[in-house]
Amino acid sequence: MKQLLLIAGWLFVGATCAQPPLKTGNVILVTLDGMRWQEVFGGADSALMKQQKFLKDEHLAEKYWRSDPAAGRAALFPFLWSTVATQGQVHGNRNVGSKVNVTNQLWFSYPGYNEILTGSADDGRITSNDKKENPNVTVLEFIHDQPGFKGRVAAFTSWDVFAWIINRSRSGIYVSAGLEKPSGPVLTQREELLNQMLATTPNPLGDVRLDAFTFYYGMEYMKSKKPRVVYFAFDETDDFAHMGEYAGYLNSAHAADGFLSELWNYVQSDPFYANKTTLLITVDHGRGTSATEWKSHGKKIANADEIWFAVIGPDTPGTGEQQTGQFYQNQFATTIAKLLGVEYQPGGKVGEALPVIVRRH
Repeated sequence: MKQLLLIAGWLFVGATCAQPPLKTGNVILVTLDGMRWQEVFGGADSALMKQQKFLKDEHLAEKYWRSDPAAGRAALFPFLWSTVATQGQVHGNRNVGSKVNVTNQLWFSYPGYNEILTGSADDGRITSNDKKENPNVTVLEFIHDQPGFKGRVAAFTSWDVFAWIINRSRSGIYVSAGLEKPSGPVLTQREELLNQMLATTPNPLGDVRLDAFTFYYGMEYMKSKKPRVVYFAFDETDDFAHMGEYAGYLNSAHAADGFLSELWNYVQSDPFYANKTTLLITVDHGRGTSATEWKSHGKKIANADEIWFAVIGPDTPGTGEQQTGQFYQNQFATTIAKLLGVEYQPGGKVGEALPVIVRRH
């Protein structure tokens, strides 16, 4: 009898502890370089709209300014607030008590992207935006080395430094960065057209590829290669902010929202991705808050460590805009791995997976 009771106890514990598998089979990570949480949650700032020098837009207020912050943010980011905020989650509105911060102490791009992709700050070695091969193993590289993911991880980035951040030479990941164009004997017609346009389109950003090219190169790759993990890194918001071009900053943010909408509509229409793909959107750093300091970031700029993130996918409860919580940039890498059923063990201490966005069914 005791043995029967013991066996029954084991069965009960096993039944209650066993959790069904996650539905996510693919993850898409998107970053908008230096996009402030203030506009994401409050819409365009009317006090900054006159900061237009070369990239002028006489219709800026008509397009984005609303007296009601909720209406303003919906005008600037219609997909984020109509779809992600209703079917997924949006974190980082500090005005209502939701906080997200970086843990690195430098508050600029390479340290931020290293933290996103590795789950840990490395202020001792990642101290500049120089083209230095990342000594740390990113979650992209770690996943790429797991069964079922070899050759199924790709990154499309407007900033050319990502070839070093992701350490393309060591990781073997397909990285399309900066002004690089796809090459090879088999290109789609759209890739050939994009290559022609990239070579002939005036570009005010120099070595930074315009985000539209980055996006459509990535979309073509997804349609033809069906990668399981894709990273899109858009850069225009940061470039135009540094220039003090608020119109360019807002228009690029709005365009990025349009890319997200097109991306999600494609994902949900393709049987390979539909209902088994999680989309995570975030940023590398914040910015200042004054009329001058919004253009900048870095450890000398107050509040530039404040960021935000949004997520939508089959394993994330659709609880919308969050009113509470404190989360950190170093939690994204482990979360991405966990969603894919991979235990991320890069060899160092990393942030814990975000419990609020990973739901067992």
